[in-house]
Parts: sequence; structure tokens; C-alpha cells
Amino acid sequence: MVASLTRRFGDLGIAEDATADAFVAALERWPSDGVPASPGAWLTLTASRKAIDRIRREKKRDEKHREARMLDEGPSAPLGAVDDDRLRLLFTCAHPALSVEARVALTLRMVAGLTVPEIAHAFLVQESAMGRRITRAKAKIAAARIPWRVPAAEDLPDRVAGVLAVLYLVFNEGYLASGPDTLPVRRELTAEAIRLTRLVRALLPDDAETAGLLALMLLTEARRDARVTDDGELVTLPEQDRARWDARLIEEGHRLVRTCLASAAATGTAPGRYQLLAAVNAVHMSAATFDATDWGQIVALYDQLIRLDPSPVVALNRAVAVAELDGPEVGLALADRLGAALAGYHPFHATRADLLRRLGRHAEAGAAYSHAIALTGNPAEKAVLERRRAALG
Repeated sequence: MVASLTRRFGDLGIAEDATADAFVAALERWPSDGVPASPGAWLTLTASRKAIDRIRREKKRDEKHREARMLDEGPSAPLGAVDDDRLRLLFTCAHPALSVEARVALTLRMVAGLTVPEIAHAFLVQESAMGRRITRAKAKIAAARIPWRVPAAEDLPDRVAGVLAVLYLVFNEGYLASGPDTLPVRRELTAEAIRLTRLVRALLPDDAETAGLLALMLLTEARRDARVTDDGELVTLPEQDRARWDARLIEEGHRLVRTCLASAAATGTAPGRYQLLAAVNAVHMSAATFDATDWGQIVALYDQLIRLDPSPVVALNRAVAVAELDGPEVGLALADRLGAALAGYHPFHATRADLLRRLGRHAEAGAAYSHAIALTGNPAEKAVLERRRAALG
């Protein structure tokens, strides 16, 4: 888009300033007004108008007045390497001048339309802290005049990690919504995340992490119809009717996982985070029943993952797998080490509650369920936690 505006205005400074102004305007307006149907056209038109204002204010030349007035009626900006409007915007927002966390948070707010509380939940930080992070990122864009550039093909590999992070978090918000005023499963978010990830894979067919993320999404989405009862209660993995899982999505997900692992073995490269998470889900989906799950393999995959991503959330998931392999007492001991890091994370308290219940420590389990319920926004998840707490008697 910058190149197109530059040709029309004949002044690089005007074009870049105008596109930066348009980008900042989008950051300010889209969270409240919603993402327009054609984000690229909106940005092009806004940049055009910003450029017109600058020309009128700074140049005062009749010829450029005429050219500026014609701009709104001119042809659309070139699409660049990405021909999907929303995906192009995701790659554009993955600007290397911003930190990865800032890129992801801004894109979730501006493009995906998630609220600040939803984004804070995804990052496991306080809402006020996330609000400040987004505000600082907006200020940096405005102060540094970061231009809104349509990404070229050579830009994509350097920006794909940030795009995948956004798509992963959007999918997670759809898979289990964090807010109390939304449906427990937001199918429009999971469907859009899958659609865009398929497009990224078409653009970068050799990127193993893109294939891994797509596999992870498909294997997770395959369980969708079995995850919530007609009464609106979440159905956890051990209780799900596996006959309701989508065999077509499972097969596609398994095929992608096999491709990733075969490629890693052939090239001698270690699988990345999304590939390992997809492999964990593939093991779950391969078991005929929950009791038949190969927990040893899942623990081994988490051992690899925790070396790549030594986060407390990964450690908690590993503790759950260890509890199935070695018993709830061992799993509880591992989970309890994470209390300081995950005090505000409701799955931590829900995990402790389930392990304490299995150990017969019902009073402690009830208190842990109460902590989890207080921190849970999703009504379907809250319903199953309340039922389990009541069942303690």
C-alpha cells in the first residue's frame, strides 16, 4: 500500500506518514466500531484522506490538490503476497518494530476483536496491565511513525510466528470462551482461526509450525460436538462420547502430525511447540477410551515441550498427565509447586480440586473448587465445577 500511495503522491514522506496515521486510526476505532468488512480498503481510504490533509496543509500545490482529490476514486491498492484481507492485516500488524507480545495483543484487539479482559486472560495478566501494554504499543506506533506496509513474500517467514500466536489465542478463546456474557464455545472464532491457518499453510507449505498449529486446531475442533451438554454444561475429556467426534477432522489432523514428525526426523530438527501440542492431541484422539490413553507417550511429549516452553501452564498440563500415569498424589505434588505462578489461573485450582477429590481429601477439594469457580467466566465450565463441588457432599 505504501508503494501505491507513493506513486500517487510522488512523496515518500507523505505516503508513509499517511499510512502510519491510518494504522493508528484503526487501532483507536476498530475495537469500538468493529473491524470493517474490507480492512485493507478502509486503511487505504483512510490513508488517502490523511494524505490529502497533509498535502493541503503542507504543499499547497494545485497539481497535488487535483491528484489528491482523485485518489479516493482510484484503483485499489495492490494485494501484495497475501490476498485475504484479514490475513494480510494479521501479517501487517506483526511488525518487527514492536515486541512479540505487543504485536499479538494489538492484533487480538484490533483484528480479532477480542476485549481487553479476554486478551488479559489469554496472557495470564491483570486486565489493567494488559490495557497499559496496548496503550504503550499504540503510543509507540504513533511516535515512531511505524508505517502500515503490505507484506511482501519475503516478509512472511519473519512474521509468521506472531501471526500463528494470534491465531492460536483466537482459537483458544473460541474453544473455551473466557467471558460470562458469551456462548461457552464461540464457533465463529474457531472457524475463522482454522480458515486463516489454512491460508497461512498455503502461503508457507514448508513451515512445520504452521502445519502443527493447523493439526492442533483440527484435532481440538473434532471434539466440539461432544464438549457441551444440551443443558449447557462442559463435558470433560474423560466423559465425552467419542462416537460424536468428527472422524474427518481427526484423520486430517493425524495426517498433518505424521507429516510434521516425519519431516523433523528426516531433517534432524526438533519439533516446535505447536507440533508437540498437536502430537499430544493425536495421542488422545487415537485412544478408543480415556482409560486406554497412552499416558507414557503424553508425558514424554510434555517433557519435550517443557524444554521449549518452560511455562507454568505447560508444567500444569504435564502434572495432569503424570497424575494419570503415576497417580494423583504425584501429580498433586507437581501441581502444588506452581501455586505462586498460577494463583489467578482457574484451571490450576480446578486441577488441584480434581486430584484432591481422587485422594479423598474432600474438604480441601471443595475449597479448591470454590477458588476455580470464583475465577471462571465461562458458564459451561462453571456448571461442571459446581456439580463436582456439590457431589463432594
